[in-house]
Amino acid sequence: MPGGRGPVTSTLELGPSGTAESAGTPGPRRCASRASVPQKLAEALSSQYGLNVFVAGLLLLLAWAVHAKGVGKRALLCVLTALMLLQLLWMLWYVGRSAAQRRLIRLKDAQAGARWLRGSISLFAVITIILGCLKIGYFIGFSECLSATEGVFPVTHAVHTLLQVYFLWGHAQDIIQSFKTLERFGVIHSVFTNLLLWANSVLNESKHQLNEHKERLITLGFGNITIVLDDHAPECNCTLPTLCSAISHGIYYLYPFNIEYQILASTMLYVLWKNVGRKVDGHQHPKMQFKFNGVMVGSVLGLTVLAATIGVVVVYMIRIGRSKTKSESALIMFYLYAIVLLMLMGAAGLVGIRIYRTNEKSLDESKNPARKLDADLLVGTASGSWLISWGSILAILCAEACPPYTWYNLPYSILVIVEKYIQNLFIIESIHWEPEKLSEDIRTLRVVTVCNGNTTSLPSSCLKSGGVAKEVAPQDGEMPHVVNGNICLREGHGKEEEESSWEGAPAPAHCPRFLQCNTKRRVLKNIAAFLFLCNISLWIPPAFGCRPEYDNGLEEIVFGFEPWIIVVNLAMPFSIFYRMHAAASLFEVYCKI
Repeated sequence: MPGGRGPVTSTLELGPSGTAESAGTPGPRRCASRASVPQKLAEALSSQYGLNVFVAGLLLLLAWAVHAKGVGKRALLCVLTALMLLQLLWMLWYVGRSAAQRRLIRLKDAQAGARWLRGSISLFAVITIILGCLKIGYFIGFSECLSATEGVFPVTHAVHTLLQVYFLWGHAQDIIQSFKTLERFGVIHSVFTNLLLWANSVLNESKHQLNEHKERLITLGFGNITIVLDDHAPECNCTLPTLCSAISHGIYYLYPFNIEYQILASTMLYVLWKNVGRKVDGHQHPKMQFKFNGVMVGSVLGLTVLAATIGVVVVYMIRIGRSKTKSESALIMFYLYAIVLLMLMGAAGLVGIRIYRTNEKSLDESKNPARKLDADLLVGTASGSWLISWGSILAILCAEACPPYTWYNLPYSILVIVEKYIQNLFIIESIHWEPEKLSEDIRTLRVVTVCNGNTTSLPSSCLKSGGVAKEVAPQDGEMPHVVNGNICLREGHGKEEEESSWEGAPAPAHCPRFLQCNTKRRVLKNIAAFLFLCNISLWIPPAFGCRPEYDNGLEEIVFGFEPWIIVVNLAMPFSIFYRMHAAASLFEVYCKI
């Protein structure tokens, strides 16, 4: 009734027994709470199973690395092969069951397993298979003294890689709602199997880098360090010595890609595990699209950095270890290059954060396992390089005598800490930013054209925040026609209608706000593109043997050779992975902007 109170309605819901319950009663909530108990229990059981598998595998890897009595490479490869075969059986069962139920509607997590992410893992998988082929060739060359497991392992790994990539392409976005307990164990087994394969690759690659580091240290004048190569070379001669030598060197150049493949597969499988039994809300995020426009400045600067990085790495690898003078000049060159680059990256990150601070948009607080994992990995893996950097800073401050090149290490180490801190803030804020939605005044503010043959702009009153459509007065009793989001006013003279977008019309009185938003978006895209290419550039040096943390030599004197090498070998894999993960996150940020 006008001026009176409307009817009061109360909604009733049927309880579990079929009786009507008020929507405000706690009955359904208690039922939902009880229903979540088995889910939490299954999650806890499966995670503990996975951690036990991982810890046991790590101890086996450690025992082989330190040449523990009774633990050989054969036992290690047998365990890893058995874990891969078990994962293969589970993936085949899951794929077969999914094919049998392909007509059923399956819930999907649009934020998990993006297409570009699956494309990246496919590229790394191809290189991993090539690495497996080289290992098979190495086994054939030394077949007289190598165990059969060293031939079976690369074959199993190649099959495992092929099926796993197929599985991730088809099912990385699944939200599993049936056989949830069994699926949790299968997925978490896959996660930690890939982590163990990653640890095995990291260990092999670190041993190779350590042997090269020990050989180079003597050229820097550190003769008091005993050089004992830790080698697991076969005891017999290769049937084709030249080929075996080329294969053994080629294997270590492919390990960085294999390492990235295993850790990337682990993260995608972990998101799948977190999505098992997940309740999906109705909030749908728009699909992100890659468009290369308006990022010329960021791309040119980033490609220049990438080209400079390749040149620095080549010169570094040629000069390091040749003589003391050449080694020192190589270290100084690397530090100067890195200092300039880290300062540019830090400045770009600060500009991006400042732009976000001036924007009034709210953050997206919806629950998302993939986004939470991205943020956790950024902070967690950055701690690896922070550990090395703080060790270098302490070594420089506490050393009794410092060679000239070590003073370049001090600003470099400080900038590594600061740059990652700033970049993490920029990425985390970007991935939590609310995606663009249709606003009240139309998303891109397309301006109407009065269809009388002349292009005119709307009066300023039409651009107020009430929306364009409802502000336009009807002509001759007709409502404006809307075509593809553009409004066209028609006169009664039978002339053709035409529409004009924002770019073709004169600027209305209230347009600076929207022009400013477009400018900010373009700047953010350039920053994301620049930081993406810079992170790829900074991934290259440590991944391919350019590691001043090894070649500096000062830290070994202050902390001792073995303690510092242990710190570097533990922290370096996380530092390398950080750059690749940051690049992937920045690509997502670019698409989102």
